[in-house]
Amino acid sequence: MKNLISASTLALLAASGAASADTTLRLVEVITSPARTETLRQIVATFEEANPGTTVEIISLPWGEAFQKFATMVSAGDLPDVVEMPDTWLSLYANNGLLESLEPYLADWDTTADLTDRALELGRDVDDTAYMLPYGFYLRALFYNKDLLAEAGVEPPTTLAEFRSASEAISDLPGKSGYCMRGGPGGLNGWMMAAATMAGDNRYFTEDGTSTMDSEGWAKGIEWYVNLYKDGLAPRDSVNWGFNEIVAGFYSGTCAFLDQDPDALIAIAERMTEDQYGVIPMPKGPDGKSFPTIGYAGWSMMAASEHKDLAWNLIATLEGPEGNIAWNKTIGALPVLKSAEEDEFYAAPAFEGWFDALADEDVVPTTMPTYLEEFAYFKDSLSIASGQRALLGEITPQELASEWAAYLTKAQQNFLAD
Repeated sequence: MKNLISASTLALLAASGAASADTTLRLVEVITSPARTETLRQIVATFEEANPGTTVEIISLPWGEAFQKFATMVSAGDLPDVVEMPDTWLSLYANNGLLESLEPYLADWDTTADLTDRALELGRDVDDTAYMLPYGFYLRALFYNKDLLAEAGVEPPTTLAEFRSASEAISDLPGKSGYCMRGGPGGLNGWMMAAATMAGDNRYFTEDGTSTMDSEGWAKGIEWYVNLYKDGLAPRDSVNWGFNEIVAGFYSGTCAFLDQDPDALIAIAERMTEDQYGVIPMPKGPDGKSFPTIGYAGWSMMAASEHKDLAWNLIATLEGPEGNIAWNKTIGALPVLKSAEEDEFYAAPAFEGWFDALADEDVVPTTMPTYLEEFAYFKDSLSIASGQRALLGEITPQELASEWAAYLTKAQQNFLAD
């Protein structure tokens, strides 16, 4: 425990004010795994040691059910003090007055200056107010299996055309597929990257709020993505795959390509050596650009908390240099602190693909329209169901594009009207 947070940090936290006796803070984590929860417990134990009399109850919600379960908690008035806040949920809860502004705390926090500009920008996505403090970034890059590519006689792809050709060659190998497709929960990123990259533009809406999803370029990208599955370049059961399944599909050698964030490194590095896989920027489209999604998650304070100062101290412990770097080493996200660049962990070859992407002006990190209140439902429910129907041939790619465009247009125009 003590190797995660330094003694100096303990002293600093203790000096900020002792906790009142017998106080319980409730913290909800929604992106869970045994390793994440264990690291969270260790950091929380440091907070408890610095605040005698305070106990933190950690409530872990499985990611596949987290959106519905947390919404049920909120509707029942069962509110925690601190919640792990995915980017796609931020607008929903901030716009409904359920989150506390962190601006007063950031103004006095000595670590605020160490936060990257991007972290502050994204945390202030709603009303230019920090209703969430990001803890890490999830930027998509392309994992590739070196052995399978060598066996198929192909090179790591730099364009969508090369990616398609390489996937075809690998899928000709017995029992192998080119692409670990995420057709189930969390799969929206793949659709959006393919559509924007084929279109050569990451603008989701025109000025009047009309969605571009069914425009020629975006619809062509959706069709390209459907064809990967329809033509047998992804495993047949990948229509239902979520995070765990696509990562297992990659490290088991079932498929050769995986688009994923740095968090996939945790499981992959345990099962593959560095000479068996590589990571490169996402392939570029006809216009010479690619648009990998960049997501983020962080910590938010609920406005209903009766212990706001303590809740902030907990967030500060999680987000401070020792806590944040320890946390991101476990979860595999890119940290939000400038000082993290000095840590030797991030100098490992496995991270080169993400840093190369960030350095390439033709690779444009793209956030999805998470500021829309309706986006959380779109991402976690509607897009999964209709995306699977398109993959299975129950609706055409154009019908899918039109359905998504209609939903997003209504959401954007509601936003503009407000």
